[in-house]
Amino acid sequence: MAKEIAEQAQERPQLQVDDSNVVATYANFCRVTGTPEELIVDFGLNPQPMGVPTEPIPVQQRIVVNFYTAKRLYQALGLTLQRHEKAFGILEVDVNKRVRRQ
Repeated sequence: MAKEIAEQAQERPQLQVDDSNVVATYANFCRVTGTPEELIVDFGLNPQPMGVPTEPIPVQQRIVVNFYTAKRLYQALGLTLQRHEKAFGILEVDVNKRVRRQ
């Protein structure tokens, strides 16, 4: 079985990616919406990460993908998060549980 997987991996062509024009953006907020055909993921910077924001969160990036690409992204992110948590511990997503009270 392992030999078959290794052979399949060798048969797949390696993708080449040109990231020479990439622009990096930081986001601490994302919103996911969609249509029956596409998934829309908005990214922004929430200037008030604690509590409910009193001002609108400016969305700076919008990524639109089909559901096949969304599923591949979901799988890649899941695998990456599993590896990170195995190495560094569980990621607590509730900011109130992460903040140490004085």
